[in-house]
Amino acid sequence: MTSAQDVRAWVDGYLRAWASNDPDDIRALFTDDAVYSGRPHDPDAWRGGEAIVTGWLEHRDTPGNWSFEYEVLAVDGDRAFVQAVTLYTEGPDYDNLWVVSFDGERASGFVEWYMARGE
Repeated sequence: MTSAQDVRAWVDGYLRAWASNDPDDIRALFTDDAVYSGRPHDPDAWRGGEAIVTGWLEHRDTPGNWSFEYEVLAVDGDRAFVQAVTLYTEGPDYDNLWVVSFDGERASGFVEWYMARGE
């Protein structure tokens, strides 16, 4: 059973990985068979730890050009719901909703809904 505290610890790790773009930081977040989806029912989802690292690095943000505020909305068993806003120093800002499935301390599934503010 995952707790809100577990989710906050995982998001803190996600933020470290986002800031560092270090493959080991990214890899530490996800199980070897995890699926990372940039939208629901994503046919282009990254499948497996190494695919997630590769996809992340191909789409990385520049460290220091963003800030992120979030709230854990709910935890249901091993699934968590996180609402957030990403503010960029250049470009649009985004509202986010994440659904993260956990297998222990690592994510086995990640689905993101995001939209630019003002759309």
